[in-house]
Amino acid sequence: MRAEWTRYSVPGWGVGELWTRDDFVLVHEFRFGSGSEADVRGNDESELVDRLAAFLAGDDVSLAEVPLDLEWTTPFQRAIADALRLLPRGEVVSYGELAALAGYPGAARAVGSFCATNRFMFLIPCHRVVGASGIGGYGSSGVGVKRRLLALEGVRL
Repeated sequence: MRAEWTRYSVPGWGVGELWTRDDFVLVHEFRFGSGSEADVRGNDESELVDRLAAFLAGDDVSLAEVPLDLEWTTPFQRAIADALRLLPRGEVVSYGELAALAGYPGAARAVGSFCATNRFMFLIPCHRVVGASGIGGYGSSGVGVKRRLLALEGVRL
């Protein structure tokens, strides 16, 4: 079966792209501040797109139960993804704390590498992972976007 591609935009935020197959998300990418501010939908019936837009509107929307294709992950990556998906909205952990929660104490740098290559933006909420001495990075999106996402959840750093 072929993957389905859905492109959508959220005014004031940017453009997202979802690749799905059989109810599983294969990849979710989001480019902040890019593309048209018009509402673009590749699949008007997508409940997930509506939930992602609600998340970015600041609604208390759970994305933890969205089925993801994680078959490609190593046991370490899977443990990090699973632990991070259990982290409630409005809470943050350090890279080291997340490593310990996932059963890999001392693997803070590896957690950072995982978050830097996260292919499930918002669905694996790496914006909730902060440095031990500050907010930490957020890849090419930047710290400003990370602060904005955390502010949606009531977190001020």
